[in-house]
Amino acid sequence: MPGNILIIDDEEQLRKLLSRIISLEGFTAAEAGTLKAATELLKRQHADVVLCDVRLPDGNGVEFVKTVKKNFPSIEIILLTAYGNVTDGVQAIKNGAFDYIIKGNDNDRIIPLLYQAIDKVKANRGSAVKIREKGTFGFEDILGSSPAIKEAIKVAKRIAPTDANVLLLGETGTGKEVFANAIYSGSKRSKNSFVAINCSAFPKDLLESELFGHKAGAYTGATKDKRGLIELADSGTLFLDEISEMNIDLQAKLLRVIETGEFIKVGDEKTSKVNVRIIAAGNRELKKEIEEGHFRKDLYYRLNVFSIELPPLRDRVEDIPVLAEHFLLSFGSRENKQGLSMSKEALQLMQHYSWHGNIRELRNVIERAVILADGNKILPEHLPYEIQRQSDTSADSLTISSVERKHIEKVLQHTKGNKTKAAEYLGIGLTTLYRKMEEYHIAK
Repeated sequence: MPGNILIIDDEEQLRKLLSRIISLEGFTAAEAGTLKAATELLKRQHADVVLCDVRLPDGNGVEFVKTVKKNFPSIEIILLTAYGNVTDGVQAIKNGAFDYIIKGNDNDRIIPLLYQAIDKVKANRGSAVKIREKGTFGFEDILGSSPAIKEAIKVAKRIAPTDANVLLLGETGTGKEVFANAIYSGSKRSKNSFVAINCSAFPKDLLESELFGHKAGAYTGATKDKRGLIELADSGTLFLDEISEMNIDLQAKLLRVIETGEFIKVGDEKTSKVNVRIIAAGNRELKKEIEEGHFRKDLYYRLNVFSIELPPLRDRVEDIPVLAEHFLLSFGSRENKQGLSMSKEALQLMQHYSWHGNIRELRNVIERAVILADGNKILPEHLPYEIQRQSDTSADSLTISSVERKHIEKVLQHTKGNKTKAAEYLGIGLTTLYRKMEEYHIAK
């Protein structure tokens, strides 16, 4: 089957029609008439994509997107509305929706959008698992010389040669996987496998199979035995990113691995043994998760033999120039724009920005700036509006719409009019791009 779709709409006739159309395409369809019923279904059944009406008896689909993304981050959401407006559309995308389409006008786009959303789900899961046979990234590759990052590196270097489990703490995008790689490379296990998985990319049932493996016939679609990532990491290192997203039942199975080196595959009866070092990372306050009953205290202490707090980018602004230069060289080479440099004004703006997405956000900003640059300098105008506006708050400053229009036009110019690629660069759905092109009168 291509994927599992949950349809949420209070109009039963429309819901049944959509379900039939989707099923004929080979998808597995489930239905719910309210947000409450949908939430209960999502707790019991795996879904890849949610197709949701905006106006429902017990709430608003635009706000529901945030709830789904918080509790089921691997799911993509497509919103359907009979009352389309730009404000709702923009808010839906900000909340994490894959796209926002209008009933009737966009009916012929539902199936293509479902395939695109499924492709994104599968791509995310594919990139969420990485297996290396040897260390390729060491402490010398961690960029920056600020006191905060130097202290984190110092602690990590002392821990690396040991066999102790490590807990990496810090905000999203601070480089936890980079540190995990460096610790692995500096360990006595560096000649064996390094296996990394982002726990937030998988629903509970799939994460269990990914980690522990399964026997043929364990569930529908399990046609042959599968080795889990824990088994693949035997004698090596297992990196569990976003550990706070792991279901509490799976946490118990992981605890058993740490305590006894034993686990049982899904659908199996016999015990398997492994010898694995675990590096875990989380972007939430795990102690708070423990208090709320979402994370096991005993697992926390087993993982937290050593902990390293990675500093947010705003606490190491002196490292921004070297990080920006690194990304500039990388993307400049990719886009055949060698010789690019940062203007003093652009760099000053970046050093005064808060960087809530940390190094990951900086990387994305530089990538887009390289695409938009038409000379040999990255200028303030090549940066996102929220960074630019720090230096210009006068009445004559550019409006959000004018900056957005210019940004879209430059991206379309870069992709030579390829709207699918442009939407990917912009981080929005294709339908949203078309709607913005109409709104800003950009020629199609």
